[in-house]
Amino acid sequence: MTAMSIASLIGGFALPWALGIAALALLPNGRKDAAGQGEWPWLAGCGWFVGLFLLTLWMRGLAAMAVPFGIVAIGGPATVLTVAFGGLLAWRSRGPGWKHSIRAVARAAAGVDLQAWQRVVWLGLLTWLSLRFVLLLGDVVWRPLYPWDAWTQWATKARVWFELGTMAPFVTASEWLNATAPNVWFDAAPHYPATVPLFQVWAATLLGRWDDSLVNLPWWLTGIAFGFAIYGALRRQSFDPLPSLLGTWLVLSLPILDTHIALAGYADLPLSTYFTLGVVAALAWPVTRSRRDAAIALLLLAACIVIKNPGIVWVATVLPGLIVALFPRHGLRIAAFAFAAAAIIILVLARSEVHLLGYGLHLDFQLPLGALFDSYFTLANWHLLWYGLVGCAILAWRRLFSRELAPLTVVITAGITFLLFGFAFTNAGAWVEDQTTVNRATLHVAPLLVLWMLAAFRAWSAGATDTRRDSDSGASFVSVPEPTSAPAPAPVQARQ
Repeated sequence: MTAMSIASLIGGFALPWALGIAALALLPNGRKDAAGQGEWPWLAGCGWFVGLFLLTLWMRGLAAMAVPFGIVAIGGPATVLTVAFGGLLAWRSRGPGWKHSIRAVARAAAGVDLQAWQRVVWLGLLTWLSLRFVLLLGDVVWRPLYPWDAWTQWATKARVWFELGTMAPFVTASEWLNATAPNVWFDAAPHYPATVPLFQVWAATLLGRWDDSLVNLPWWLTGIAFGFAIYGALRRQSFDPLPSLLGTWLVLSLPILDTHIALAGYADLPLSTYFTLGVVAALAWPVTRSRRDAAIALLLLAACIVIKNPGIVWVATVLPGLIVALFPRHGLRIAAFAFAAAAIIILVLARSEVHLLGYGLHLDFQLPLGALFDSYFTLANWHLLWYGLVGCAILAWRRLFSRELAPLTVVITAGITFLLFGFAFTNAGAWVEDQTTVNRATLHVAPLLVLWMLAAFRAWSAGATDTRRDSDSGASFVSVPEPTSAPAPAPVQARQ
């Protein structure tokens, strides 16, 4: 690979990242303590996801206008917007405030404000994550396109669209045989959305050629940006720097997540990251009323729908939690009614043997419990994630539906219900038995489970402290503190 190719890749991927950051930075965040509470890492991480999604929308527009793909055609408008947004941001931020923010971010990155032992752990975790991503970069750069679905369902579209310079339609094999129009193609999944292949089209366009390895760099960059965003999300919720970095390490060390970075090409990592950050922003917005949180939530959740077909169901699982966050007094009742109504509708549909999103519904309960238990609790797919989930649920059971935890609890309850229903009542149960789709489907919600565990453990710790205080004062019950007296809200709600 030449120096020109390296420079093109660096500049080409920095462009959507900078575009996303600049666009989001122009929106008010509703927080005065942005530098100290993780707003900058949150902004830096989410900027990649927003910018990359906007770039794919523009590529769809070029295809609709019959404009051939090219560096100038794709990157030119993005460059103009980035420069314009950056100039406007610089004009609005003139003064000493930005210098203070840069110093605050630098001190936080170096762990200067931590105690001695905390600084050692902090730098150790940071080194661990950095070394891990260096090794993952080697996996991405040196291994050709490897996973099965990657080169039968996703990269097929990317390769064709890059070679043609536009988005040609993909159809089924029978439709392709009977087609009379030119430039009609087929692969193993012609109905899959176009967003993920467009990631690879942009990479190949930057190189000027198709490269089975380098077109997968967006997956590695997604992992890095996800780490920034997770850390920022935890800091925004008043987690201290060290617990925030520990939570980031827990998310990024999930074995299946690492595998989907190293063996890039599937849509499950993008769906997981977009969904997780979309949920965090959506559940933060009722508290902050921030335009930035609203924009992040809308864009990232909208992206889920066009990343993978089940994305529309994952977005639907956010709605009950958002209702609980918006209406804390009656939201749980509304959410319970929504769960019951959804169950009735699905059972009615299942009686007619309908197919939804490529899955056939039927009323025969066939949940492969043994294979599911092996995947979650005995095999090395998730480390101790599910043990930790059960343990935190037991510890914090009194607070699972408190005002702080209820929105996220409802979302992950809906997500796990969706998974179990799919495994029990559709043909996806066969994929649990052979240990294939079960882990990829679980990856969509797994990072959110880690965030919920951290919130639940903190709620339990706060309750234990309050219990000890009540015991000292003669109280005979465990008080549940109001949000104003709790050490911090759940990770999905930002504090004013």
